[in-house]
Amino acid sequence: MLTLSKRKITLKTQIVTAACAVISAVTLPQLIHMVGAVTGHGTSLGEMLLPMHLPVILAGLLAGPYAAGIAGLLSPLISFGLTGMPALVMLPFMMIELMVYGICAGVLRNKKIPEIAKVLITQIIGRTVRAAAILIGFYGLGTVVAPAVILTSIKIGFVGIVIQLLVIPFIVRSAKRADNE
Repeated sequence: MLTLSKRKITLKTQIVTAACAVISAVTLPQLIHMVGAVTGHGTSLGEMLLPMHLPVILAGLLAGPYAAGIAGLLSPLISFGLTGMPALVMLPFMMIELMVYGICAGVLRNKKIPEIAKVLITQIIGRTVRAAAILIGFYGLGTVVAPAVILTSIKIGFVGIVIQLLVIPFIVRSAKRADNE
């Protein structure tokens, strides 16, 4: 039985949740890219809707930091191996960002604050760490990902950020309500 409201989550639940998050984080972008191809938006629809982020943040709020952190780290890597996306130059930054999302959401899981605040805090911390990684990569390691991508990705992904703020709290509340019945 999946117990979402208790503080302690079984290892089985964490493994199943991490696997579902990885599968969703690999599959959702492909579905979005197919829609983008049909509508003429190409991959920009994925950049706008941020489909990899949603399952990882959700996993953190439902199953804790370990499951979601691992899912966040592995999802971009597995997606790249299967589909070639995200682009190789962005891969390490997405792995870092999604891992931080998972860990942060998981740490906030049992905090007595509204779910929307948990998602917002997670988004801010994840994007901040990603920005720091990009800056370190560009100025310290000479990577080709320019710092301008930091603000550009936030502007382009604004719709996805809002979707996460609206959808994730609803799903978490619904899951916890169903768990209590």
